[in-house]
Amino acid sequence: MNTAPIDLNIDPRALGKVAVLYGGNSAERPVSLMSGPGVLGALQGLGVDAHGFDPAERSLQALKDEGFERAFVALHGRGGEDGTLQGALEWLGIPYTGSGVTASGVAMDKTMTKRVWAAEGLPTPPYLALTRAELTRERVRSIPDQLGLPVVVKPPHEGSSIGITKAAGYSEMQGAVELALGFDDELLFEQCIEGPEVTCAVLGEGAAAIALPVVEIRALAGNYDFDNKYLTDTTQYLYGSLPAALEAEIQQLVLKAYRLLGCRGWGRADLMVRKSDMRPFLLEMNTSPGMTSHSLVPKAAKAVGIDYPQLCLWLLSQARLDRQ
Repeated sequence: MNTAPIDLNIDPRALGKVAVLYGGNSAERPVSLMSGPGVLGALQGLGVDAHGFDPAERSLQALKDEGFERAFVALHGRGGEDGTLQGALEWLGIPYTGSGVTASGVAMDKTMTKRVWAAEGLPTPPYLALTRAELTRERVRSIPDQLGLPVVVKPPHEGSSIGITKAAGYSEMQGAVELALGFDDELLFEQCIEGPEVTCAVLGEGAAAIALPVVEIRALAGNYDFDNKYLTDTTQYLYGSLPAALEAEIQQLVLKAYRLLGCRGWGRADLMVRKSDMRPFLLEMNTSPGMTSHSLVPKAAKAVGIDYPQLCLWLLSQARLDRQ
């Protein structure tokens, strides 16, 4: 008996010729090269006419020329998750998985996302956004005076924890800034919220969107960096570790955040829960989440009876264009 919260009765043959887009040329290419083959193998195993396609190696025009009817976006970062690819697929008339042009563009910019959420009263950590020209040594040294310590320093247009530093003292600020400037010309400085790190995935669109179970992340030494995300097996992922009322609060908050950005198909919000009062704070929304063996959306889906191949097939079935 199927108890999954979505309809999994999908005919793979009705989905046509499918391109699984992965690789790309962003800083997150290594993650995409882990996500894409997993998705491709899952779809092929279910009988979908699916083919791998790396936009870094082939022109997108080939999608049209070769008769592809749908695209599964397994790209991460710039050029794949930021609305540019989505715009190209709109122009080609090829329905694709995940959010459309505008939602993808806004969500990929962590600073803009925070501005939208804050304007609507959703909780997100206090922050500063400063350009390269503004980041003099004197200005960098003054940031902890405004936000307190530790300060989380981020390149706002990257994901997978690339270029992020949790600066615990004034002496660490300049190095954190120099690292982040290697990836972006504008940096995001966030007040560090101390407490449990959690994530919550969403499936669907609008009023019909549903939130999957909240996952608490416990990384070695509290450092959920690139290695602890993708390369080690020491990170713990816990379900049901939070009080039921708090989990329900987080799910409702994430649904509001997702709908406010205009996301569709799927997404995953990352949050921190302040240990002093157990209040959740939104950090970011991922509109093309990872699909690796360590990724969180497949883990959350499995908890409600949706296995990895079924999840891939359902996401593919939701592919569409903005103008639809």
